[in-house]
Parts: sequence; structure tokens; C-alpha cells
Amino acid sequence: MQRTAEDISHEATGHKANLSNPNTSDASKEHSKKVLEQLGGEQAFYGKQGEGEIDQNPGNVAGGLKAAINNPEDNEHYVSEEGKQQAKDKLNSMQ
Repeated sequence: MQRTAEDISHEATGHKANLSNPNTSDASKEHSKKVLEQLGGEQAFYGKQGEGEIDQNPGNVAGGLKAAINNPEDNEHYVSEEGKQQAKDKLNSMQ
């Protein structure tokens, strides 16, 4: 079974969390550092591209656009009709 970029990212996220955890041993943190290096360092995280660009997950983008389109007027994060139309246009261009 081949590991996907997302699988590698999840593993890297776990090791990065271990490094931040004050309750883990120094040996455990050293192991996590080594694994992160083997996984590719910061490039191991899903969506990371060179020069700080992030390749966004299309499913997440579509979900955000749908949320904007269906955002009710009484919501504190109200989306204008113009914003909703822009979200619809972008969603349609993705399909």
C-alpha cells in the first residue's frame, strides 16, 4: 500500500505535536525530530509547496464557498449578496 501525501502529513503532524508536548521525554522528542527529517521536514505537511505557497484542498475550498452562499443574514459573519454571488461563481468555475 502506497502512502499518500495526506498520510505523510498526518504522521508529520503527530510528530510535530510530540515536539511541543511538555509531557513527552527527550528520547521521544529526539525520535520525532528524526522522523520529521526523514519525512521531508516542513515539506512533509500536506498542501505545502515551495516558497510558502499552499495548495488548498479543493473539497475544503468548496465547503467554505457553500457555507458562504448559505450564510444566513442574522449570522454575525454575514456575507453580502455580492459576496454570495462571487462564491457561487468561484464554486461553478471549480466544477
